[in-house]
Amino acid sequence: MSRSFPRRCLALAPRLIPARASARYAALALSTATGALGGYYYAQSKPIITPPQRYGSKSDFDNAIQELRAAFSDPHAVSTEAGTLLAHGFSMNDYHPGVPHTVVVFANSTEDVVQVVKIANKYKLPVVPFSGGTSLEGNFRAFPGGSICVSLAGMDNILEIHEADGDLVCQAGARWMDINAALKEKGIPLFFPLDPGPDATIGGMISTGCSGTNAVRYGTARAEWFLNVTVVLPSGEVIKTRRRARKSSAGFDLTKLFIGAEGTLGIVTEATLRLAPLLDTTVAICQFPTAARAVEAVREVLTSGAVLQCVELVDPDFIRASNLHGVSTRKYPEQDSIFFKFQGSDAIMKETSKQVRQIVQKYGATGWHLASNKQEASDLWDDRKNGLYTSLALIPGARGWSTDVCVPMSRLPEIIAETQLDIKEAGITSTIVGHVGDGNFHTLLLFRDDKELEVVRGLVHRMVERALALDGTCTGEHGVGLGKRKYLYEELGVGTVDLMKAIKKTIDPHNLFNPGKLYPDDISDQGKKL
Repeated sequence: MSRSFPRRCLALAPRLIPARASARYAALALSTATGALGGYYYAQSKPIITPPQRYGSKSDFDNAIQELRAAFSDPHAVSTEAGTLLAHGFSMNDYHPGVPHTVVVFANSTEDVVQVVKIANKYKLPVVPFSGGTSLEGNFRAFPGGSICVSLAGMDNILEIHEADGDLVCQAGARWMDINAALKEKGIPLFFPLDPGPDATIGGMISTGCSGTNAVRYGTARAEWFLNVTVVLPSGEVIKTRRRARKSSAGFDLTKLFIGAEGTLGIVTEATLRLAPLLDTTVAICQFPTAARAVEAVREVLTSGAVLQCVELVDPDFIRASNLHGVSTRKYPEQDSIFFKFQGSDAIMKETSKQVRQIVQKYGATGWHLASNKQEASDLWDDRKNGLYTSLALIPGARGWSTDVCVPMSRLPEIIAETQLDIKEAGITSTIVGHVGDGNFHTLLLFRDDKELEVVRGLVHRMVERALALDGTCTGEHGVGLGKRKYLYEELGVGTVDLMKAIKKTIDPHNLFNPGKLYPDDISDQGKKL
């Protein structure tokens, strides 16, 4: 593989940086890209797995590429250019090694996806869907030995808006932030409340079962926000999972079958989204003596009936990163802190903030600060949401392993304290962010070389094992992908995983759709390090 291959990928980095990012964040993202390419070189030193005999040969790929080019009139729709293959098979957001795809096809419609799937079926070639490229567990990695990547990034249109019904229909490549911006521009007082990474697309959000900071108020992708989906099955057949009605008791909830399936059962091309009323918001922050006290305070806040849109825990290292590298002029005390977001009328937000402040002070909260206006509230919240880039800047040029687990809320103080101690003893720089209203927390573990990478692997493994021991899950919202699949037998049990595999085998008997993701290979893999 030519060394110019990764250099060409760096030229693509600007398209992966949010347009709203400052120059500082653009520089940080470029630094992240450089770190990711270190992972690329690391991956290339590993042997490539010989593909199973059930998949097509190199000549089958060659024939398929010719047929794909004949099927698509746009000469740019089918690409084997090295930089394109790299950009769609690797990620600046995770640690996973891999190999490039064999070909990338840029789809513009459901019919385009059907064309790809039919040709893949003819030659028995793996198909991997791609949209926003923001996933964190290797969900869109190429299949060793060759794969067709079908990119839905260009399928980003809002097709219908039904304001009176509180829903809209869009293509899978539409980004949730763009959807909300379009609703705001049209003066429609509704929004789509799921808020994972800023460039996440609807197709990827469905496939990974996403959520985000709003989950404490609005729930996750599994909470009826996706009313129906249009899906291309591995056979090439197109189905729609249900009608647009707000609820239905007609048979299985097939929409949810594809939520969290990570493109292994079908490729989502369109979706109907339920929308929520757009309410005014404000933000408050305060500090606590320990993370445990912060979580205890939040637990009482939630049981008191206070209505919150978001409640986010950040650790002292997160605050240090924000103070050193953030764009905000505000400097925060470097303690475990909670960001609260309130919503509603001015009177409701004022009363709720007063109620919450009284509760948290019982748990040693100090420095309570409520935004004085909308701009300050937005600035405060940006400091929380920009945490990834500011945290990466703690070690210039380092790569970051971002992972998450989720436990019952009562066990959250325990697992956070044990994880903080484990990280400190390992000598790794990291930050912790917790969606504490859900029992979900994330770590961003920084490493500079393969030696530190192995230390980080051990930290992630122990973090997952602690979560499972506390009746939690190996992933609260990142999905399984490559990174967490070895824990599913331990978490779900043999019968549950075997049922998942049986569904997969029935729908995709040739295992063409995103093979190697989600499903553990064998029960003997259970609990092995990532």
